[in-house]
This record gives sequence, structure tokens and C-alpha cells, in this order.
Amino acid sequence: MRLVCCEHLGEKLYFEMSQWKNNVLLWLSVFSFWIMFLICMPEHVCAQNSCPEVTQWLLKDGFHRDLVTRVTLGTVDEGMRNCMVAVKIDLPRGLYVDPYELASLNKHNITEALVTADYVDLELPEYLATEIDVLIYMKPDPECYSCFRAILPIHCRYHQPAEVDEKISAILRSPEILIHCQKSFLSTECLKETKIERPCSLKNKQNCHWDSVRFQAINQELKLQIPVGLKHHLTFVCTGTLVTTIFCSGLILFALFKHGDFLFVQSSL
Repeated sequence: MRLVCCEHLGEKLYFEMSQWKNNVLLWLSVFSFWIMFLICMPEHVCAQNSCPEVTQWLLKDGFHRDLVTRVTLGTVDEGMRNCMVAVKIDLPRGLYVDPYELASLNKHNITEALVTADYVDLELPEYLATEIDVLIYMKPDPECYSCFRAILPIHCRYHQPAEVDEKISAILRSPEILIHCQKSFLSTECLKETKIERPCSLKNKQNCHWDSVRFQAINQELKLQIPVGLKHHLTFVCTGTLVTTIFCSGLILFALFKHGDFLFVQSSL
């Protein structure tokens, strides 16, 4: 009789321990869920309400550079990929783009850019040139779900000689970000009041209504160091150029008179 009571008590204790263990695991799961919720939810809300971020950097050195612009929308909305994103870049007088190069890049689906100027003189020096506005239609960045990216080849114009420093800075101001979406997902604080009419794309010349967006600039401006000549080298350069031209012209004339066969034809009137 005593053995039966001990077995019954052991089974009851084992059952209560198992139930207590399950309750502890359940409470731990609920506690972990709320901890993760409280940690991740503020970041998610912040990402939804934050304005886009814009990062720009330069590739290559010298007179010919590549300007890379990356826009991070900071949202996980499903309709984001159906949006069109463009960036308007104001190039100072010391920089220019080659329309023929842009046409070739557009043909190969690398860069889709629209130059607002009717004509771009590639040979003008900096002090005779004017500023150029370029509208670049960005493409989705395969490395980032909520990012768009564009590459613009830019070139430096020749500058007047400097007094001391052999380099002059050309400053690229912050761009203007334009977004065209069927469904707006950005916060109203990020949208400017005015809408801008611009072509939908290079292939579709019909105007679309673009929203100008406020953004957080990772870098406010970019500086390009352009090599220039020095004024006190002017006499040396001009003299060297003149002497080299005369010497080479003399060699050509000497070779012509020494090895050339000349046939003089006397015309009869």
C-alpha cells in the first residue's frame, strides 16, 4: 500500500514539474518576443519616416572623372520599385559633360542623362563657359533594395594660369532629388510643396509630375582638384613652344627639299 502511494506521488510530482517547465518556456518566449519588438519597432518606424539619404563620390583622377550618386530611400514599401527617381546636378563653369558620350552610354543602357542646354561647347575654357544642368534618371541598385544609383562622366575645362597654387578647386553643390510614384510612401515632411514637370525618361518625352524631395546629404559638397599652369611659367612655355615649332618646321622643309621630287609645270597663257 505504501509503495503504491509513493508511485502515485512521484507521478504527480513529475507531472507538476513538466507543467512548470512548459510554463517557464512559454513565459521566456513571450518575454523574448516583447524584447525584440521593443528593439526593432523604433528602428522600423524611424526608417519609414526618415527622409532619403544621398551620397556622392568621385572615381578616377585627372581631367576626366566619374560622379557616382546613390539615393537611399530608407523604406521597405513594396511599391517603391515602381517609382522613378532622378537627380538634377548643377555643374559649375569649370566642369562639363560630353553629349556624344552620354548618347553612347544611353545606347548601351549604362547612363540615362538629359542635358538641359541646347548646345555644349566642349572646347571653351572655364572663364568663357556657363553652368550646365544635367538630369540623370537613376536605376535600382542591385546591392541595396531601397537604393537607386547613377554614374555621370564629367570633364574638367582648362582654366587660366594661377599665381601660386598649381591646382584649382571646382565645387559640386548638393543635387536635387526628384521622385515620381503612383503611390506616395514618403513622409509629408520630406516632400517639398512645389511639383516639377520634367520628361518621364529619354525614351518617353512626355512630361511627368515629379516631387522634389528633402534629403539628408552624407557629404554637403564635393571638391575637384584641377591641375593648372603657373603665370610665371608663361614666358618659358611660349618660348619653348615657338622654338620647337620652328625647329620641326625646318626639319620638314629640309627633308622635302632633299628627298622630294618637284615637277614645275609652266602654264601657257
